[in-house]
Amino acid sequence: MNKKKTTSNSGKRRQEKGPVHNADSQQAAGGEMHQIAGGEHPALTTNQGVALSDNQNSLSANPHGPTLLEDFILREKITHFDHERIPERIVHARATGVHGFFELTASLKQYTTARILTQVGEMTPVFTRLSTVAGGAGSVDTPRDVRGFAVKFYTKEGNWDLVGNNIPVFFIQDAIKFPDLIHSVKMEPDRGFPQSATAHDTFWDFISLTPESMHMVMWIMSDRTIPRSLRMIEGFGVHSFRLINAAGESTFVKFHWRPKLGLQSTIWDETVKICGADPDYHRRDMFEAIKAGNFPEWEFAVQLFTQKEADRLPFDHLDATKLIPEELVPLKVIGRMVLDRWPNNFFAETEQVAYCPANIVPGIDFSNDPLLQGRLFSYLDTQLSRLGSPNFHQIPINAPKCPFGNLQRDGHMQMAQPTGRVAYEPNSLSENSPRETPAKGFHSAAITETGNKGRIRAESFADHYSQARQFYLSQTSYEQAHIASALVFELSKVEHVHVREAMVGHLRHIEEDLAKRVAEGLALDKMPYAPTAAAPVQELDPSPALQIIGKMKDTLMGRAIGILIADGSDGAVIKKIKTAATQAGATVKIVAPKVGGAILADGSTLAADGQLAGTPSVLFDAVAVILSDEGAKTLSMESAAIDFVRDAFGHLKAIAVDKGGEELLKTANIGKDAGVLDALDKNAFIAAAKKRQWDREKSVRTLA
Repeated sequence: MNKKKTTSNSGKRRQEKGPVHNADSQQAAGGEMHQIAGGEHPALTTNQGVALSDNQNSLSANPHGPTLLEDFILREKITHFDHERIPERIVHARATGVHGFFELTASLKQYTTARILTQVGEMTPVFTRLSTVAGGAGSVDTPRDVRGFAVKFYTKEGNWDLVGNNIPVFFIQDAIKFPDLIHSVKMEPDRGFPQSATAHDTFWDFISLTPESMHMVMWIMSDRTIPRSLRMIEGFGVHSFRLINAAGESTFVKFHWRPKLGLQSTIWDETVKICGADPDYHRRDMFEAIKAGNFPEWEFAVQLFTQKEADRLPFDHLDATKLIPEELVPLKVIGRMVLDRWPNNFFAETEQVAYCPANIVPGIDFSNDPLLQGRLFSYLDTQLSRLGSPNFHQIPINAPKCPFGNLQRDGHMQMAQPTGRVAYEPNSLSENSPRETPAKGFHSAAITETGNKGRIRAESFADHYSQARQFYLSQTSYEQAHIASALVFELSKVEHVHVREAMVGHLRHIEEDLAKRVAEGLALDKMPYAPTAAAPVQELDPSPALQIIGKMKDTLMGRAIGILIADGSDGAVIKKIKTAATQAGATVKIVAPKVGGAILADGSTLAADGQLAGTPSVLFDAVAVILSDEGAKTLSMESAAIDFVRDAFGHLKAIAVDKGGEELLKTANIGKDAGVLDALDKNAFIAAAKKRQWDREKSVRTLA
């Protein structure tokens, strides 16, 4: 391990020249100039004019210690960021919220006193909010983006909020950089676009100057950020937390959610078209699944490890840009979560729910992860702005379901009516006012902190490329091609060539072949310089658990099949396919040129679930095309029908066809392969429909 002390930006800094936005209020900033990349820039200061010596690191008790409340620079920066928008969330504004329950199936009594993690069989109500990060509340469901995965447990000992993402790592190591990250990814302030997208200059400029983000870059450029369904994403607590047992001993823990339906993603071209076909695609999918009684379910698992075990890891688990591979610390499944009830009112519940990582219960505690430490302050501060009152915990969706009470009083929107003479503690004038409970109340882990406080990253945080390389090399060849192609697409939207070159330079530390593929896709004249790495790149063993394709389940549960019909279609064939798909667990929808349906060959009318022009094949996991000769002839003149089969083929889906359906494929210039099957062989179609036809991809698109 390189022992050189580092900050997060080991690469050479670049910054475009621009005017100070208010010369009068920033006179101090304009007074002192310093050199950055050959140009003079005003000093960065607080709002009080105090020059900053370090804008990359929070103040901590020691290099591995907790962040200090006295850090006025962190507090000012985060406070201002938290209050930039009202009332919409600055991040995670677009969301789907669902009620459900958590059931513990294995006790962690030897590790914790938390009742929710020790009482096997106990059912705890939950409210789960799944969200995108970058877009506003009115954006679409399916951009390339991280998905928030936040669960509020209404436990008998108080509310516990596990606020994470569908990716186990994050962009930054220290919370002081969070405002910068989000400002870079949001709409560019001078033009107000792009919305809910990372493919623009400010985001990639920031990332190219932040080597610690390279592991996260691999994840966001992978298919993890274009999921097929919110029911098919994993969830991660991201940070290390602590569990504390009855003896006061603590054990580190990382939390994981694993979907019962398995992982599944979309194809990028498919994702783009879904945005236009159904902006509410994920929300509608969740709503319809719950309405049909197909309740989404996740396994809840933990990784448990001691300080001694942590010391032996080839990375620092307190670094939020790192994960612990399952091969090093296996997952232990201890429970399950089922989502079974849609909110009664979207605003009252999904919009007003307030999560905070600081909401924990006795038996759980925090680690010194500097990103987590900043989040403990930021979320509460944000809710004060969004919900307008320190009494937001009284809103029903936020209120604990166990008894709660204290001597806090008044404030805007106070809904309770406290009685009695006293509003302080201790007191001798009330016999029934709340009191401390030393035995069962919350206790922090008894951890000794030593060292010199300061703004400095721990030396063990210096390795920015090893796990990024591990992630890339752990993927299948198809997934590696998708990562390379995503990088080419994103960076092709970047106007500044030096930013593109800088990113390719970072990729050279991750994998030279990846860098070459991206450089070729961007038509760079030569391979850019690779910046000096702050720590040597380690060769870590590949982790197959990081794949999607390798972890997909061989099932049609939770999937959707579309059957395209027209007048004259064979009802018997349609019925056989629909029955087989339904029995396999899929949802089946009939698509016809008219919403009223079609008159079948036997003279009966079959109602349609969707009209062809508004129900494209991108909304399904596999399709069947059952047409008469006349129906095929009619649809051959309909561009929506041609797009229906072309997109299904191009998106690597299984296609079942009868004679008429085969004629439509010929009109669309689609040949046969292993994924195009005879509609009469329903079993072969059902088997093929459970997976993408990956071998087809090289024949339908050019990948990096």
